[in-house]
Amino acid sequence: MPLSPDYRPTPRFALLGDEYGDAVEAARFPQSILRFRNDRAAATVGLETLTDAEWIAHFGRFEPLPGQPGPVAMRYHGHQFRTYNPDLGDGRGFLAAQLRERALAPSDNVASDNAAEGRLLDLGTKGSGTTPWSRTADGRLTLKGGVREVLAAEMLEALGVPTSRAFSLIETGEALVRGDEPSPARSAVLVRLSHSHIRFGTFQRAAYFRRADMVETLVEHSRALYHPEVAAGDVPGFLTAVVDALARLTARWVAAGFVHGVLNTDNLNVTGESFDYGPWRFLPSYEPGFTAAYFDQTGLYAFARQPEAVFWALTQLGGALKLVADAEPLTDALNGFGPAYIRHLRAAFLNRLGVRSLGEAADQRLLDSTLALLREGGEALRWEPLFFDWFAGFASSARALSGPRAALYQSKTFADFRFALFEHEPDRPERLEAAIFARAEPEEMLIDEVEAIWAAIAANDDWEPFRAKLARVDAVRRALG
Repeated sequence: MPLSPDYRPTPRFALLGDEYGDAVEAARFPQSILRFRNDRAAATVGLETLTDAEWIAHFGRFEPLPGQPGPVAMRYHGHQFRTYNPDLGDGRGFLAAQLRERALAPSDNVASDNAAEGRLLDLGTKGSGTTPWSRTADGRLTLKGGVREVLAAEMLEALGVPTSRAFSLIETGEALVRGDEPSPARSAVLVRLSHSHIRFGTFQRAAYFRRADMVETLVEHSRALYHPEVAAGDVPGFLTAVVDALARLTARWVAAGFVHGVLNTDNLNVTGESFDYGPWRFLPSYEPGFTAAYFDQTGLYAFARQPEAVFWALTQLGGALKLVADAEPLTDALNGFGPAYIRHLRAAFLNRLGVRSLGEAADQRLLDSTLALLREGGEALRWEPLFFDWFAGFASSARALSGPRAALYQSKTFADFRFALFEHEPDRPERLEAAIFARAEPEEMLIDEVEAIWAAIAANDDWEPFRAKLARVDAVRRALG
């Protein structure tokens, strides 16, 4: 099998040892129908030259890639809706491979900068069969769940959120019984390309067993691979780096109007990269209490509570690190979350509005006035249109004031927003020449459209709306990049 010269296998997960994961085998599926392959992501790790047959062999039957060991189901614990669960672990997925990314220039979308040699990336699965951590579950994934994850990951990447990438989706031909959607449901196996498989819950498990040696190993492994700017042995420095990465991620979620839905400690990792998209939603309009999961009855993970939820999860990581470091410097590191979040939130909103920083005071003024206008505009304005209409600041004036929301841009609140926005210079205003800005409406990813895309697949096996949506989202990514 000829592979790209950029293919560089790096099975580093073997260095952690058997106490952190279990060798497993993938399930054998009745069918392997390729529904989605991300050749753009594959090119970053030298796998774009695979034929479809080879792709299915590696990501449907999970024959190991050259130079890779067999699959490993990782062990971890975690707080689920703030209740500790010591019976977690990779119950329907595993770490399939680790590869070096093609060498990149440092980028704002890289959580930690080891771009010179290429980041270490993981291929992990969802729906690949049972493992020792499956408990009573079947280890499978519904095809609808896989489709939804592809759509979420693609949209988040387009909007500049650090995210795992949906790498492959293969329909597997099994009929699944599920309590929260019509059964029998079609089945699939998903592969993600992500920056790390080390979760907060991985540290929590080691701390639960009072294994300081395992915590130290995890810190050094994660520091060296994902935060190499931190000195060896500097546990508070490592936590500071993780805090900053998670503050940045949370700010980017908020600017994108995204609600993850399940911010348990096993769904957050040390690189600050978003992953595991179950009951996600994008905001239709400004609504602080908007939730994504029907089972989140108290709104614990509602849109505006996501910073609080992430900070709480970080304190649990800090608690695990107390086995190997003093409490006071760890507390200092955790206390950096609030200032870091506000700093990253200003930057995230500037990025979404396509303007350059003018300094803390002016940037904060723009953040405050943007949120005020979104709040006032409500359902008439929605969330995404404001960023679309006013992208690149005053360079969009004629377009925005002659568009479908021109009447909304007459209030005192809008005047405050316009003043704050026009203080800032456009950042690469030539991006307005992209075809997406000739449209009257922005590309959104609201639940009604997601359900319609799935309905076409479920009723008629019609994948054209899915493919068309991905093409439009990719146009957004290219325009904003």
